[in-house]
Amino acid sequence: MPSTKNLSPRQLSALTAVLLALPISAGIYLLTTNTMVGGASLLIIFGGSYALILFTLEKFIYRKIKLIYKLIHQTKATKKEEVYFKYILPQKSIDEVREDVEKWGEKRNEEIEMLKKNEAYRKEFLQNLAHEFKTPIFAIQGYVDTLLNGAMDDSFIRKKFLENTAKNVERLVNLMNDLDEISTLERGEQLLFKQNFIIQDLIREIFESLSIKTHNKNIRTSIKKGCESPITVFADKEKIRMVLINLVENASKYGKTSGIVVASIYKIDEKNVLIEISDDGIGIDEEHLLRIFERFYRTDAARSRDKGGTGLGLAICKHIIEAHGQSVHVRSRPDVGTTIGFTLESRRD
Repeated sequence: MPSTKNLSPRQLSALTAVLLALPISAGIYLLTTNTMVGGASLLIIFGGSYALILFTLEKFIYRKIKLIYKLIHQTKATKKEEVYFKYILPQKSIDEVREDVEKWGEKRNEEIEMLKKNEAYRKEFLQNLAHEFKTPIFAIQGYVDTLLNGAMDDSFIRKKFLENTAKNVERLVNLMNDLDEISTLERGEQLLFKQNFIIQDLIREIFESLSIKTHNKNIRTSIKKGCESPITVFADKEKIRMVLINLVENASKYGKTSGIVVASIYKIDEKNVLIEISDDGIGIDEEHLLRIFERFYRTDAARSRDKGGTGLGLAICKHIIEAHGQSVHVRSRPDVGTTIGFTLESRRD
């Protein structure tokens, strides 16, 4: 006999009917001492009880269960689903239905938790966005008001304030450009123009173009020993240039004076190449590592804003790499340094 924990409605009805029919028919047999009467009463009581119990289960209990399933699916049932609800679902045991509802409940709890996290991120993003815009706008407003209130007559102050205004306008323009870039990437509308190119050559170009910034802090840039042999990747060269510029700039910003920035290139397998940019700077606390690729997320808001930038650079990098169907990662330790790496597709013939 099947376990009572996994009985279908028909099995449950039959078992209950047997438990009712046996003692009643046995009592009738003892009273009448007639085997035929006892056997007939057994069949009649069993049949009647089975039909009544099954009708009750399906009409009142499983009808409610079917309604629960329809609410769980939250969509208008197709003909196929109607067949499922009418013929297949009643074959399920109460325990199987309970397991389905528990799974649905767990899934909904996960969705609720995700919505709560997304809501928290959204609020934080809007707060950071407002701050990013307010800072240069208020600065511009202050400089313009000061000039209009008489400071314009002083040529030295006028030039200084206009230069500062121009810097803040440039910051706003950069912010708008980065927001536009990341919105395009998130919508999947950014076209990629992939080509074969040697990744070491591109890294050397970027080291050269950023040499003024690295020279100001006496930071040495190099390709790691053993990684100099040319490796060809298949990617959008200009988009990868943006990624590498951002990573090298960050490495120089947060790297220590007279430190180093090292690029490493490895062939993981025949299909993928790993590129990493490492510094020996201030590093990042472990609690921040999972969030540094979020828009406007800063490990130290005050210090990060002093360094400049829009706070969108790493988020853009992540979207560009993911648009290539690849992944990005970070390793870091405070006062030891940071390594940010990403993978690219190997050369295509």
